[in-house]
Amino acid sequence: MIFIKEEVSRLIQRVIVPNSRVLDVGCGDGRILQQLHASFAQGIDIDSNVIAEARDCFPNTTFTNGNIEDFKPEPGQVFDYILLSGVVEQFVDIHSVFEKLHSFASRETRIVIVSYSRVWQPAIRLAELLRIRRNSQVWNWIPPDEIENLLAQSHFELVSRSPGILIPLKIPIVGRFINRWVAPLPFFRLFAAVTVTVARNIDPSMVIMNAPTVSVIVAARNEAGNIRELVRRLPTMSENQELIFVEGHSKDSTWDEINSVISETKVMVGNTHLRLIKQPGIGKGDAVRAGFEIAKGDILIVLDADLSVPPEELPRFIESLKNGVCEFANGSRLLYPMERHAMQFLNIIGNRVFGVAFTYLLGQQVRDTLCGTKALWASDYKKIVMNRSHFGEFDPFGDFDLLFGASRLNLRIRDIPVHYKERTYGTTNISRFRHGVLLIRMTLIAARRLRFV
Repeated sequence: MIFIKEEVSRLIQRVIVPNSRVLDVGCGDGRILQQLHASFAQGIDIDSNVIAEARDCFPNTTFTNGNIEDFKPEPGQVFDYILLSGVVEQFVDIHSVFEKLHSFASRETRIVIVSYSRVWQPAIRLAELLRIRRNSQVWNWIPPDEIENLLAQSHFELVSRSPGILIPLKIPIVGRFINRWVAPLPFFRLFAAVTVTVARNIDPSMVIMNAPTVSVIVAARNEAGNIRELVRRLPTMSENQELIFVEGHSKDSTWDEINSVISETKVMVGNTHLRLIKQPGIGKGDAVRAGFEIAKGDILIVLDADLSVPPEELPRFIESLKNGVCEFANGSRLLYPMERHAMQFLNIIGNRVFGVAFTYLLGQQVRDTLCGTKALWASDYKKIVMNRSHFGEFDPFGDFDLLFGASRLNLRIRDIPVHYKERTYGTTNISRFRHGVLLIRMTLIAARRLRFV
């Protein structure tokens, strides 16, 4: 089925970032692997004939004939992605195969599994009889929930699951249109031909033992009355941490106040090194990116200068990253009761609506997209920067740039509940209606880039 193979390839390219190291288990003729634009690509298949064909067509790619159970990579070799497209159902012992994957998987490795729906079993069988699809030796027709269960037993955690493809045959214009714009919709996803499951490695032997350094980035515009309190209340999260203020052309004395605190403390408060830069552009997103660019910590965390999220709650974000609970910690203000005037009613409604929309678009639970407190590994942020062109630099807030980038990299995102307090100094820099229009625009961009690809 040439068309369904093209459509499966399209879904795979949506989750595998170019210039990655990719192992394709059950690679067939190697065409899908070739389309991934990997920096290093290796395919393995038990069919000697298709491996011979793949070697002839793609002599610069490494292909191995044999079983994955017997596969021995080069010493120390690990892959960014391990792709199993349409082959999990053929394994006699799936658990053993998943366990084997740990031999060449790091904490950053993502397992990408493409499985077929039982609803489409008659069509698959017919395609095999007509020899327009390679015949399979064993078909277990494993539902996605059971794949998730087997992954969990082998210390892999589900990151996302995306059904796709309603029209497996090539129908000009109509087929591609329905598969792109209709198949991802909630109801129609129930009838999708395939499901793409992405999982991450959570082998307990890979828990990070070294104490990571921490950089806290604070975008400060017209926040003079909050500076000293923020510095005083910032908790110790690392033996070596820094607090970076990015001053955003304030109309009050924010710049002078920060300089005064730095001068009085002689740059250090406890084990926290204080730093200050002038924001080069405008908008919180620009300020956050400027702070990240000079940050030296292993973990980067964003904190709003208005103290609406208590600094005392930051250690939970750091611990979640250190313990491997998640790879992107997203603050959520919508769980605990808020102070009376902390958030206006329309803002609450808007945040909940956008939370539902982004949970669908990202494929992971995100209740509060606009909470200003977020944390991630600096190494992951560098990858987000490298792939920023996929979405474009359009986000004035900074929250969506990080969330979109984390989703693109298949990072495990988790909401970290925080208490939301009323401002005691200054006024919000957010314009409810003007910025609301921008949020809708960004939601549509995310839809086109993440779901309707």
